Amino acid sequence: MTVRVGVIGAGMIGQDHIRRLTEVVTGAAVTAVTDIDATRAAEVAARAGATALPTGTDLIGSPDVDAVLVTSWGPTHAEHVLNAIAAGKPVFCEKPLATTAEDCLRIVDAERAHGRRLVQVGFMRRFDAGYRQMKEVIASGSLGAPLIVHCAHRNPTVPDSYTSAMAAQDTAVHEIDVLRWLLDDEIVSAQVITPRATGKRFDHLKDPQIMYFDTANGVRIDLEVFVNCQYGYDIQCETVGEEGLIRLPDPAAVGVRTAGRHGTAVLQDWKGRFAEAFDTELREWVEAVAAGTEPTGPSAWDGYAATVITDAAVRSLETGGQVVTVDMKPRPAFYGGTA
Repeated sequence: MTVRVGVIGAGMIGQDHIRRLTEVVTGAAVTAVTDIDATRAAEVAARAGATALPTGTDLIGSPDVDAVLVTSWGPTHAEHVLNAIAAGKPVFCEKPLATTAEDCLRIVDAERAHGRRLVQVGFMRRFDAGYRQMKEVIASGSLGAPLIVHCAHRNPTVPDSYTSAMAAQDTAVHEIDVLRWLLDDEIVSAQVITPRATGKRFDHLKDPQIMYFDTANGVRIDLEVFVNCQYGYDIQCETVGEEGLIRLPDPAAVGVRTAGRHGTAVLQDWKGRFAEAFDTELREWVEAVAAGTEPTGPSAWDGYAATVITDAAVRSLETGGQVVTVDMKPRPAFYGGTA
């Protein structure tokens, strides 16, 4: 079966996913594209051999679309995901699932009412080979109980439009999701501390930020978010257990010896670091849709949890580093909880 995918949002990430679906992933075809910019939608659709449609509603209702990929502006996500659920069509939504916890819960409620999972959220870290190896080791119990997790998320630079709150909402949100998954544990509190600011930032931006999270099982997480580090895109993660530790490997790179130095290149953006994870993410989603099974990637509940936790982190930042309790609803049994 070829899965006919309609794509809502033809910006950078939308076009990148269209390329994956047409050139990398087998078993899928992009049949419809829509974007707020009709000219761009027409150009992107023509390159993919798809039809440009006026709105997301038109695309979701099209008989030529089996599944929906949402890569539009964040505040539009809830509308499109809810419409896909109402149409009974699987929907892959890039993060955020929605920009408010209330809208996330509306999606959760709609999916539960439908009776089976239709939603997958685009947290690609779970599909990275290094993180998957970490997950296997931690789950095996060979390190004993996890005690501490040390993380860093560094970007060389960010644009002027990047705000202090985005350090949690757009950047740390990836660690928040993948650590909930790695530890099989829930984050219950957040604290954000601002050390000495780098002179390489825009004046309105607090950078770097140090984020602390506590989990229900007592694991302490520290995360450095430094989005003007200058030297490259650098993702680090180390979990310390009672009987050992595990560290996320750096991307494979050749060592170069020259001019009295030995070094390796540092990647400069997220696309290079997680290209294979993005490929695997969409490949597994298409396979699930083709098989008629529920998606196995991050759920609507995971999208809700990430939003609630980042909300707590932003509140801590805005209150000068106070510890903020994460106000999360009990996880429904539909998503593997006991409630």
